[in-house]
Amino acid sequence: MFNQFLWVIMPYLCIAIFFIGHLARFKFDKFSWTAKSSEFIEKKQLKWGSLMFHLGIIPVAMGHIVGLLIPASWLTAVGVSDHLYHIGAVYIGSIFGIITLIGMLLLTARRVTKKNIRRLSSASDIIVNFLLLTIIFMGCYATLVTNATIPSFDYRETISVWFRQLFIFSPNADLMLQVPLAFKMHILLGFIIMAFWPFTRLVHVWSVPLTYASRSYIIYRKHKV
Repeated sequence: MFNQFLWVIMPYLCIAIFFIGHLARFKFDKFSWTAKSSEFIEKKQLKWGSLMFHLGIIPVAMGHIVGLLIPASWLTAVGVSDHLYHIGAVYIGSIFGIITLIGMLLLTARRVTKKNIRRLSSASDIIVNFLLLTIIFMGCYATLVTNATIPSFDYRETISVWFRQLFIFSPNADLMLQVPLAFKMHILLGFIIMAFWPFTRLVHVWSVPLTYASRSYIIYRKHKV
């Protein structure tokens, strides 16, 4: 029953909170939909931390999409062998994962060590930072350590299959029984932050400034007295 809760009930519960929470916040509290920038307090550490985090997280996210949503047989059919996929997932994925981890370490250290930034931070800001830091660390650990110590484990035959089954409302919790602990923690924390997402500054991810490049210039005129 506990296994069913972790890998069937909890994922759907987190996904429901994710979508309903976003809709509710946008409808009833849209003016809090912001990243609450603290750049005016400290710029140098923010610049490097934010740059490394965003530079790494996008390829990492794309790698997760390929590894979880695209069946191994489909990749093989288009010429991507298991060996080639392994090189991309482990080596290239590790590089971007470590870049993301370093960026998140800088951002977290900045938030807790800079007195003025810590004063302006809410409880959810601190929780988000440490949650993201832990998730990224567990992902790097699973990729670099678990894959090396348990080479026989293939997440595309267990985690990926279970994950795709969530979308057809038929997840098999038994697929997760033999999954190494590092992968389990990475996944569970990922769902936890999904549930927490609508109530934090993470909502700014969806506010992509698509019209920024095409908007008119702002013209400043000096008023002569």
